[in-house]
Amino acid sequence: MRERRCTAIVLAGGQGKRMGTKTSKQYLDILGKPVLYYSLYAFEQSEIIDDIILVVGSGQVEYVKNEFLNKWDFQKIRKVVEGGRERYHSVWEGLKAIREENRTEGNYVYIHDSARPFITEEIIKRAQHDVEKYGACVVGMPSKDTIKIVDEEGFASETPPRDRMWIVQTPQVFEASIIIEAYSRMMEKEQITATDDAMAVEQELHLPVRMTEGSYENIKITTPEDLEIAEVFARRCFDAEKQ
Repeated sequence: MRERRCTAIVLAGGQGKRMGTKTSKQYLDILGKPVLYYSLYAFEQSEIIDDIILVVGSGQVEYVKNEFLNKWDFQKIRKVVEGGRERYHSVWEGLKAIREENRTEGNYVYIHDSARPFITEEIIKRAQHDVEKYGACVVGMPSKDTIKIVDEEGFASETPPRDRMWIVQTPQVFEASIIIEAYSRMMEKEQITATDDAMAVEQELHLPVRMTEGSYENIKITTPEDLEIAEVFARRCFDAEKQ
């Protein structure tokens, strides 16, 4: 039995404005199941993850408990908390739930966006290997495209080497004490510039963050086109399970 516990904070509070629907994107349908179901199922089935904290939108706690969790019967979800206005507010609510239970020392935290439904056990295991070795890691993939840095007028000013450019995904995984300390410091500031959890660690603690191989199928559901692609991936996984 592992002495250290691994908690997944799953963020499901986004409104999905670019999706153009009244329903939040995490509740949209992929082959008969909501987007949120898939990442929760992956963490539920994982031999690495011990428990899950689900962070939902304002006023959605009871709805998720009654209409969602009871239906799908996820056993590892030990707490559902209400998130905040921005993503980092929601992450902080999840981290506070861990801190309040004094479960920081020696444990690990996986922070994952529910809009990425195709997290796999292989990705989780790779992240666990790297976080145990480096203390902080972020799932991502090398960019397939050439990246241009542009100036204020929209002209290309620099072309960084493509082999050093990575597309950042989630989960982003940390020793619990590291990410909680980084967020504690960050949340005291009036202006927050960090756009992901790794950036909080980089800015506040000046610690290096390891890039961990994810998957090109670990897409984020943002637009209707993404939902169509997700159905293809989900059908492929479903067909593989039947074989």
